Amino acid sequence: MVKLLANPVPLRALLVLFAAGFAFTFVIWLMRRLRSDIAAEADLDSVAPPTLEALPVHLYNTVIQQLKQQKHELQVQTLSEQRRARTSENLSQTVLSNLPCGVLVFGLNGLVKQANPAAKDILGFRSLSGMSATDIFRGATVCSASPAVHSESLEDTPARLAEEVHVVLREGSKHRQLEADYSTPQGERLRVAVTVSAVPAVDGSLLGAACLISDRSEFEHIRDQQQLQREISAQTALQLRTSLTTIAGYAEQLARNRDSDLVPQLAADIASEAASLDRHIGGFLAEKRNAPGIDARASAAGRAK
Repeated sequence: MVKLLANPVPLRALLVLFAAGFAFTFVIWLMRRLRSDIAAEADLDSVAPPTLEALPVHLYNTVIQQLKQQKHELQVQTLSEQRRARTSENLSQTVLSNLPCGVLVFGLNGLVKQANPAAKDILGFRSLSGMSATDIFRGATVCSASPAVHSESLEDTPARLAEEVHVVLREGSKHRQLEADYSTPQGERLRVAVTVSAVPAVDGSLLGAACLISDRSEFEHIRDQQQLQREISAQTALQLRTSLTTIAGYAEQLARNRDSDLVPQLAADIASEAASLDRHIGGFLAEKRNAPGIDARASAAGRAK
């Protein structure tokens, strides 16, 4: 045995045989390990992931019902808001259309965004949309303004009504009350009362300006008629007082004078003055009858003011 181990050839053969056996054993072990890993992965792949079909049916139906309920509530809310918006818009249009005074709404660019029928009738235009204050009021001059409005132009030269609108749009003034002489495109001269106000947004920013326009021509005419009636009444009262004083003087002379030649003359003078007095009274009463509605219109205009 010692001789066998001392011989290098058998020793080398044993080493080669041992290495070959070890390699074969290692390969067999490695193949089994790989096979077990592959089988484990195959088992994992065979397990299917959960799907919607695997969920409980009642849970699925509950989710669907909740989604349908939310959709229905949103539709009802949307329809309600649309209905309220239409109602508010129709109400605003109805109110503007039936207002006796004119309403103009100017945007920040100075152009008309909205105008009601009364504004078109007063100003004499068929359409006002897109027009500027300068095109509408042209040379209309301000006759008077509210005490809160201070304008140096009113002290020096008459201010333009269109410029007052531009002042509100530039400065955001809250309230300006004006009276102006206005001429329609047809040449009719009017006295109009104009209130120019700023239109603020919810956040306080300026959206534009609104003009309320009233025709005061009839009121001015009534006021002139009243002034004329007062002057006529004062003149008539003076004439009546003069005639009564004259008649009283004639009567006093007639009572003190016994001259038979002068008595007929004094009586004739009294009769003549009485006839003149009767004519003045008759003429005054006739004028009052010819204008029966002046006082009523004046009182109504005063209440409207």
